[in-house]
Amino acid sequence: MSIFPETAGRTGSLQQYTLPLAALLGLALAVGIPDNPRLDNALNRAFPSALDPRIVVVGIDDASLRDYGRLEQWPRALYAQALHNLNEAGARVIGLDVLLSDPAPADHALRTALNQPNLVRSLTPEDYFAGHRPTSPGGVGVLNAPRAQGVSEVQTAYAAGNSGTLLPSFAAQVARGAGQPLRADTTPHLIGYVPAEQMLQKTVSFRDVVNGNIRFGDFQNRAVLIGETASGLGNILLPDIDGRSVSGILLQARAVSALLTPPFQRFPLWLTACLCVLIGGAVVTMRGYWGFVIAAAVLMLCVVGWHFQLVIPGVTLSLAAILSSALVTFEQWWLARRLSLRDPLTSVGNRLALSRTLEKRWPARESQPITVLVADINELRRVNEQYGRLEGERALRELAQRLERAAGRKDVTYRWGPEEFAVVVPTGQTQDITALTETYQQACADFRYADISLHVNLGSATTAPSILTPGDLLEAASRQRYRLKYERECEQQGS
Repeated sequence: MSIFPETAGRTGSLQQYTLPLAALLGLALAVGIPDNPRLDNALNRAFPSALDPRIVVVGIDDASLRDYGRLEQWPRALYAQALHNLNEAGARVIGLDVLLSDPAPADHALRTALNQPNLVRSLTPEDYFAGHRPTSPGGVGVLNAPRAQGVSEVQTAYAAGNSGTLLPSFAAQVARGAGQPLRADTTPHLIGYVPAEQMLQKTVSFRDVVNGNIRFGDFQNRAVLIGETASGLGNILLPDIDGRSVSGILLQARAVSALLTPPFQRFPLWLTACLCVLIGGAVVTMRGYWGFVIAAAVLMLCVVGWHFQLVIPGVTLSLAAILSSALVTFEQWWLARRLSLRDPLTSVGNRLALSRTLEKRWPARESQPITVLVADINELRRVNEQYGRLEGERALRELAQRLERAAGRKDVTYRWGPEEFAVVVPTGQTQDITALTETYQQACADFRYADISLHVNLGSATTAPSILTPGDLLEAASRQRYRLKYERECEQQGS
């Protein structure tokens, strides 16, 4: 029996194992890492989007605070006047991202303004359940900040606890008011990054809207968002994907822009899984450095896909390629390690493997005796002289195969020397040596090469108190082989 039963007689490969393992790793990656928010944010920052031209931001800025004082002390009529002027300018929908309490009964102007059908108010989930919803459309001012830092996703609706109730989002309500049909669901929509500085440059001051210092054409048929942008309002700043803080109204403007424009398309889970399996199988099959090439190509493809609104899970796919490359590297290491213990001519274990096997089993030799058989071909020199060394090597391979066919389930065959083989029988018993030797002798009978009859010399020895080292055991078996060979030659001469 070879020490490499699964690869006997050939170079050997673990591909029958690494290929399905690469497929399983790909499936695990697809399920465990279906999306890559950090990669998405990196691409979002590297390739910023433009704010939809249908959106206008009205900011409660520093100038507005200087004119009207602290925000909580403002006359509520300011909001009524601003909303009136925006409606006069022809705004299609107005999103008010300022949390206002319900107007007093005497505050008729504000009550009328807040109940306009084209007004969308930002509400908290508590407002819905407390029954404080206005007659005009409203939505919860919630945005998603998934595993990566910063707000990068929005939903058209958010689930209210375990009740199953879906609360519309503020951004979705504004987008619907702008004419975009949206279905209420909890599917996250990626928000395209628009630099805050770019939006602030185009933001209209709330003060100018109240005073009427605006061009009506800038608001005609537009979606107008009103919110706080003053530098002193640190309590309303939220983390951005670039690591800085930004006012909530600018994030809401991005969210509305994302819902008004064609959405980014993400790979479905089944497609990610199929690609991971395909990449893993390709890397294991092609071997070499192809895993790193594919990983780099996938990341470059992510950049291309981003420009076409396609979000590719590049990290997941690249990991599938790199881990598959690791499997290929492990397989190459395993083969190199095995080949270092293999005789390249006969595919059985070499002398180093024999030494390691005996050293490993030697401490337990008293409870588990070890029997060693040593064999060689008596007429091998004649074959080499008449037919050449290549034919002599063929005879050696034939002898190795005969020994392996005769080997028991736990017997292991090695090439001990240039023309010698050793078979290690780990559970040999003294009374079994004769029968064991006879079994191997019969396997090597009728051994011929061309016109030369080849006789195999066999000797055996079993561990005993007088045998102190593995070398002694091999020498004992070798001495018996020479003795039997000498006796056979004497018998032939006598006859």
